[in-house]
Amino acid sequence: MANLLVLGTQWGDEGKGKIVDLLTPAFDVVARYQGGHNAGHTVYVRGKKVVLHLIPSGILHPGTFCVIGNGLVISPAAYFKETSDLESQGVCVDPSRVAVSRGAHLIMPWHPLLERVSEELRGEKKIGTTCRGIGPAYEDKAARLGVRAGDLADLGVLREKIAENVAAKNPVFGTFGLPLLDAESIYREYAGWAEKLIPYLRNVSELLHERMKRGENVLFEGAQGALLDIDHGTYPYVTSSNSTAGGASTGLGVGPKTIHGVLGITKAYTTRVGGGPFPTELHDERGKTIGARGDEFGATTGRPRRCGWFDAVAVRTTCRVNGVDRIALTKPDVLSGIGEIPVCTGYRYKREILKSFPMESWVLDEVVPEYRTLPGWPESLHGAADFDALPPAFVDYLRVLEDLVEIRVAVVSTGVERGQTVLIEPELGGFVNLARVRRERAI
Repeated sequence: MANLLVLGTQWGDEGKGKIVDLLTPAFDVVARYQGGHNAGHTVYVRGKKVVLHLIPSGILHPGTFCVIGNGLVISPAAYFKETSDLESQGVCVDPSRVAVSRGAHLIMPWHPLLERVSEELRGEKKIGTTCRGIGPAYEDKAARLGVRAGDLADLGVLREKIAENVAAKNPVFGTFGLPLLDAESIYREYAGWAEKLIPYLRNVSELLHERMKRGENVLFEGAQGALLDIDHGTYPYVTSSNSTAGGASTGLGVGPKTIHGVLGITKAYTTRVGGGPFPTELHDERGKTIGARGDEFGATTGRPRRCGWFDAVAVRTTCRVNGVDRIALTKPDVLSGIGEIPVCTGYRYKREILKSFPMESWVLDEVVPEYRTLPGWPESLHGAADFDALPPAFVDYLRVLEDLVEIRVAVVSTGVERGQTVLIEPELGGFVNLARVRRERAI
């Protein structure tokens, strides 16, 4: 048995959805451990685009069991819209295939309202959140005011918790001249969701341990990216959960020893959405060209992503924090024919050169990136499926990135489809049976 954790090493949008979908045939269970429906994992199957928000990216493979952990916050409306959309495409998403943790917190009607108020109060320093209530739901969790999925099983408990929260939140809404919430109407809405959601609810920690005890393999799926982690990211321009590897243990109730390997998904350039420092950001035509070629628009919001050169300082740091064993490099095909390609190797801050990523976002705001410029490659990488088909100049680029981040690349994605992938290592560092992946990746 070998369990693998897949996470993003940048600011999200690295292509985790495709890689999880690609690797799923080698696993019995795919388990998501944090975030909410602010995440968007995009998967293409036979030219058809599927965007997932809460349900793990392994759902498109029949026979794979999917788990939504206690580390997530769940909007019942968003969850059942997603299940309905998938079922309309012929994907089975019933309790025989999906489990939701009883400990997962619910997004309630007051959460999006509170988030919009909070963002407006920040003025020019807005975080750039999706305003879907994710942050306030995590705030209530930390304040021990949250409503959990398991509370739906006792309508008396549910009614009491809703009443307590409405009594606490209404004075805030009144202060800002917003309509007051009605506890009884919210209770009726969530009592309705209870009937639909309860069949999915499980003790996820126990479920995963039972399956691992039987020898089943688990693929742990992260959302967002490590630089958005609330503890290790560019605070305060971060998400509200632990998107780093440690979040898998707390977000699913599994011990760290159950994670046997970590695969870091890394884009061949860098993007981020929303506010916050971005040292290698491009503000010229090259940035626009990369964004257009890479279809760099948020899967959840549709917002254009900010684009920049590869930042080896940032990725080296996230590989260290997460114990990354191997990298899957995505979207290098976007850089084909773009000319010379700078790579950030360090930061200049005042009179010193920083070789590590600063913890303070206000320091990161002021750094000047140090670049090493590499030759580009005119040849197209799109659709390449064998290492020998990769241009020598790109292989040189890949090797430089490996040296700078001190981790080997095991997978290269050359397009959105499963078959548009180069599997460099036969066993992905010994953690994955790629023979099963090769047989099924063109399905």
